[in-house]
Amino acid sequence: MLITGENRNNPAPGTALLLAAAPAGKGRLIDAASVLPALAAVPADILAGTSGAAAATVIELADPLDPQTVLTRIRAAAAAPGPLHLYLAGQLHVDRKQRLLHLALARTVPSTLRYTGLPWHWLAGEMKARRPGTTTVVLDLVADAEAWQQVTGGHIGLGDGTRMYGRIAPAPGGRRCVAVPVHLKAVAAIWRSGARPPLPQLHEQAAAQAASEYGQDGALLFGVDAAAVRTPGPLPLPVPVPAGPAAPPPASGTEPPPSDPHPAILAAARAGRHAEAAAAASAQENEALRTHGPGSVQVLHWLEVRADLARLAQDPARSCELWMTAAEVRLGRQQTADDPDVEAAVDRAHHQWEQIRDTGRAMQLAPALVVLRRRVPGRQRGALQLLQRRLEQLHERRTGTLPAAPNP
Repeated sequence: MLITGENRNNPAPGTALLLAAAPAGKGRLIDAASVLPALAAVPADILAGTSGAAAATVIELADPLDPQTVLTRIRAAAAAPGPLHLYLAGQLHVDRKQRLLHLALARTVPSTLRYTGLPWHWLAGEMKARRPGTTTVVLDLVADAEAWQQVTGGHIGLGDGTRMYGRIAPAPGGRRCVAVPVHLKAVAAIWRSGARPPLPQLHEQAAAQAASEYGQDGALLFGVDAAAVRTPGPLPLPVPVPAGPAAPPPASGTEPPPSDPHPAILAAARAGRHAEAAAAASAQENEALRTHGPGSVQVLHWLEVRADLARLAQDPARSCELWMTAAEVRLGRQQTADDPDVEAAVDRAHHQWEQIRDTGRAMQLAPALVVLRRRVPGRQRGALQLLQRRLEQLHERRTGTLPAAPNP
């Protein structure tokens, strides 16, 4: 699709190419295409890196079959003179004959990788031919054991003139374990919130959020300070607010609009002043309640901020409780059970519940979480079964410590 928004200087249009691919069946290591709905909800000019200053073209390739077709689309996008942003979600393998990296496509199997996968050097060749500084590639990939050796050995470059962000992780272990493109989903969530941080900050926030929710999986990060990612993850950014007419500029002599409270709250939390941060967020939530009413997206946002503040304060029980409330509010707003924001809230509640060390408190929260997980199973296979198994273990632990009942 072509979306125009040219300014008076008429700069060159930008292009965004979204490529999400993974083999069908048991060869799938990542649910690559699951990120496309979230990215598709981001304004085209943001995806293309023009921020409303020029026309923006968005090209989406979901589980394509033929590498020649993919190369043709990449080549056409690379030939455009304006900025190019390429978003890649998928999995990497090495062919058996030439030992070259390939991005798997929908029909790829190990024996046909050379013919059904996209050779990485094809992609690198198209990127290197572009004018330096005009190309940005965002990676969210997993690599099997052989491909991981090449990735960590430095065989993943796309040329000095290409900016690279994102992550490549070793393929998840375990039979039928399928990863999700956590980095790209976090990037989409930040943009959908209305925030527009500089690219390094954007990807640092996304990487920290992914590490917070899924743990350190040994991923190789691009364009991000790995040390910063090991710090507590950032607060969730504002949830999308329904678009409306732009506010008029303030009249001469009037007060400027209030500053964004998020940085001060986050700074307080990171400095260990958790009560101060929680109180500030609660005040913002109460103000949103008075201004916008219960169930509004503004109130919902501050509820989710408080949930993440509880995580930063190492109070997983409170965080779990607040994330469950946020999920229920979203469902009450007629968001569907497979809505990415609903799934994310339930996943976070589940993850925080797993961190609770007080057996009694965990068992107190478990029934509501089980009901919610049945309604929102999420994309992680067996999440409900894992929750129920963990609950059984807690019950056994608790009953096993009780004294035996006296004989009648």
